Amino acid sequence: MHKHLTLIATVATFALPALAQQPEFKLDRTTRSISITSTAKVTNLADVASVHIGFIAYGPDKDAAYANGSRVSNAIIDTLKKTGVPADAIESVNQQVVATPEYQLEKLSPTDKQQHAWQVTQSWTVRANAADGAKVLDVATKAGANQSGEIDWSLHDSNAAQAAAATKAMQQARAQADAMASGLNVKLGVLLYANNSVESQPVRPEPQAMRLMAKMANAPVPLAINARQIETTAMVTAVFEIN
Repeated sequence: MHKHLTLIATVATFALPALAQQPEFKLDRTTRSISITSTAKVTNLADVASVHIGFIAYGPDKDAAYANGSRVSNAIIDTLKKTGVPADAIESVNQQVVATPEYQLEKLSPTDKQQHAWQVTQSWTVRANAADGAKVLDVATKAGANQSGEIDWSLHDSNAAQAAAATKAMQQARAQADAMASGLNVKLGVLLYANNSVESQPVRPEPQAMRLMAKMANAPVPLAINARQIETTAMVTAVFEIN
């Protein structure tokens, strides 16, 4: 009899901490249960590339700088569209027309200082299939996008990856609960409750060098760029009845 009471107390210890974090789920005090938290990961090759492109143009005064910037800006967008990039895949991020900061001018000759007195900067994000990321960067750079290079990788169907990770985590949780129930000499019953949280990110952090690729307007061929692996992680908390 004493052994039986000890078993119930141990099972309650497993269940209560997880349930305390889920106030919307209420477990009948007479129901014996096991709570398991399991984490699982799935890895997929990215199929979407978000290419960050931009430029900086100069002029001796605001109007001249703006004219130069407008010429480069429209050349980049026209080239992208002629290459087959849809208009709705190009998103503006930032644009500025400002006097060039003094620290950027201090090492220039007097003539160059005068020609660089004002500057125009502009940037976009271009979404494309992962296989076309290098092409987008190449044509934009050759059209004048001299401040470009960073690429964010993602999945077109992130829901499928999240579902796969959650399913894997749930399978692990059930296996762990079954093993725990066996060790306690009880039978695993129905699933009473489950919740999960999911996040996706590249397998490895993006190296700084990738974000600094710029000023390559004369590159004769596209850079050799490969899509990155995207790791999707799911954490599942499951509560099972035991008999």
